[in-house]
Amino acid sequence: MPTPISSPAVADRLAPLGFGATTGAVHLNLPPATLVDHALRRGEGELTDTGALMCDTGQFTGRSPKDRFIVRDAGTESSVWWGDINIPFAPEKFDQLHQKMVNYLADKEVFVRDAYAGAHPAYQLRLRVVNELAWHNLFCHNLFLRPADGADTAWLPDFSIICAPGFEADPAVDGTRQANFAVINFTKKMILIGGTAYAGEMKKGIFGVLNYLLPHQHATLPMHCSANVGPQGDTAIFFGLSGTGKTTLSADPNRGLIGDDEHGWTPGGEVFNFEGGCYAKVIDLSEEKEPEIWNAIRFGAIVENTRFVPGTHTVDYANKSVTENTRTAYPIDFIANAVEPGVAGAPQHIFFLTADAFGVLPPISRLDKSHAMYLFMSGYTAKVAGTEMGITEPQTTFSACFGAVFLPLHPTRYAEMLGQKMDENPNVNVWLINTGWTGGPYGTGHRMKLGYTRAMITAALNGQLDEVKFTPHPVFGVMVPGAVPGVPSEILDPRRTWADKAAYDQTANALADKFVANFEKYAAAASEEILAGAPRAHKAAVAVA
Repeated sequence: MPTPISSPAVADRLAPLGFGATTGAVHLNLPPATLVDHALRRGEGELTDTGALMCDTGQFTGRSPKDRFIVRDAGTESSVWWGDINIPFAPEKFDQLHQKMVNYLADKEVFVRDAYAGAHPAYQLRLRVVNELAWHNLFCHNLFLRPADGADTAWLPDFSIICAPGFEADPAVDGTRQANFAVINFTKKMILIGGTAYAGEMKKGIFGVLNYLLPHQHATLPMHCSANVGPQGDTAIFFGLSGTGKTTLSADPNRGLIGDDEHGWTPGGEVFNFEGGCYAKVIDLSEEKEPEIWNAIRFGAIVENTRFVPGTHTVDYANKSVTENTRTAYPIDFIANAVEPGVAGAPQHIFFLTADAFGVLPPISRLDKSHAMYLFMSGYTAKVAGTEMGITEPQTTFSACFGAVFLPLHPTRYAEMLGQKMDENPNVNVWLINTGWTGGPYGTGHRMKLGYTRAMITAALNGQLDEVKFTPHPVFGVMVPGAVPGVPSEILDPRRTWADKAAYDQTANALADKFVANFEKYAAAASEEILAGAPRAHKAAVAVA
């Protein structure tokens, strides 16, 4: 039964969020099974044959970065990295939008949830979420950290979310770009989300909040990465944009999964998961390729924007008719080797993953501090023909710190923190892993075999490269090993895999130019140590080996 708004437990929770008397039913901290029942009753989704709840997100099947705003006030004026990523929003417009949302929800059935973000108790955010949709509240149960049974959660939240997909802004009046919006107010400690049912806006909104607060308040580096830990307590973290293999390569049955997307690195040298669940892509998912994710899609899990095999309730994961960004959301304990709580020691190995479609970068290389900071700020991968409309040849993609759209602060702040962490942990190794093309660019060469990539990562993790001879790459300066167990030595030097060595040299220098051009927007704020990691400026042909 819903809890009436007159209940002190509900009134005390909603009053700090600006809610007064309401006439709609209010559901407080419902368990997953009850939320599923409500979602089915309200026509929000259907059950799959594995028991997962399948829901659609409507018009928006992904985040809308151009409609994400941060309130610009005395507290954020001089600290936020303003621009196309962090778009300023007027405080008075926020207050107006907030009141309109509260009025909109006053007679609606709503679902309230108390949760945490941050597995490390010293760095947790206490959250309160108000949802218009039952399945969104289940999403928050799955993705955020869940208080222990019987815990007192009648707290004043550190941050709150009000999410009402049915409420649309009036851009001419409310200061938004269009009807949908996500607005973060760091002074009032609140996120407003409206006009979109894409659940990832809530998850990524809190990630953006932590990306701002942790460096400011706790000298903690927030990271858009996956993380796992070995039997001996050796932690590894994996950065990488979409299509680079971050989820696949960090999923290792021989290592515990700390988390798949968002982590912090504390001054005390610990890595902790921000979340209590996973939000994984499921396009073309198969049990053979990703058994952990496959088996996690059961009762209590959510699948978004998927479709059934006709005449059944079996999900057709190859179906892209709604979007290629089909996803599942489930609690992390649905993964057999999950580490709970999601806290481990400082990383011994950091992997930057890139799918270089130009076939230039080595399949594995070791980075010194300057190269690590520079390549971290660059956040490079490449899109290949056919992945998006209009792309007919490989195109570079740069996303600062492998997550530019989530960075409220200037990228140099995070890069300098990474360098500081490397100084504090001198035994950490940073590796650049190219999961992309070898033997030539896309269309001429071929994709690096997954088995070879796994062998390279395993060799790095096991210390098998500690005594190997390394040689600097002639253009990018990263250190390339001469041998890796289980990997043919001839593929380690990318130039040797090209039939036309002069074409390799030309392509390598052209890619280096793109790195330099991308970095121009950061150069004025970057230290000499970061700039020292740039590709070599010379354009002379590399001597034939």
